[in-house]
Amino acid sequence: MSKIRLNVLGISYSQTQTGAYALVLAEEAGKRRIPIIVGGFEAQAIAIQLEGLKPPRPLTHDLFLNFSKTFKIELIEVTIYKLEEGVFFSKLTCDDGKNITEIDARTSDAIALALRFKCPIFTTEEIMQRAGIILDFDKEGASKPSKSDDSKEHDIKVEKSPQSEELKNIRMQDLKSMLEEAIRNENYERASLIRDEINRRKKK
Repeated sequence: MSKIRLNVLGISYSQTQTGAYALVLAEEAGKRRIPIIVGGFEAQAIAIQLEGLKPPRPLTHDLFLNFSKTFKIELIEVTIYKLEEGVFFSKLTCDDGKNITEIDARTSDAIALALRFKCPIFTTEEIMQRAGIILDFDKEGASKPSKSDDSKEHDIKVEKSPQSEELKNIRMQDLKSMLEEAIRNENYERASLIRDEINRRKKK
């Protein structure tokens, strides 16, 4: 079975499902993208790692990382190996120095762990053909998804969070204070939005 390496492109709000998010994985050596709908908690766990936020106490995935490292178990790769009725199935490949073991996992959890262990994420060509999306850019710069019929259930629309619009009118100094407070209160979703706004201003 040939494996295709994926990178985490980002997370956006999903307009199609209330309270859900779209996790987008990108083919490392190609243009195809896989959108996966995940819940708020799972999206938060992934966003925290992507944003480099440091929670005051370990979250569930951080605890898994600490536990594994303590007992010298490494997560060497994550594989999204099956797509059935719109659900992606994943497995963790672990190495304790003596044996290599595969463990079934939800894809959102597997991605959150892969980011923490800094291990590669793979899928199969069959899944890429069924669920992959290619963004075509027309002359006006608008993007249109091009995909197979099998991937229709993965349609996503992205909308801006009202909170992110509100942050545009706040001073940088106040944003930094709000970021510290959000992390202290373990409100990581808001912390991620504040960090995005700070980074956006730094790029100007």
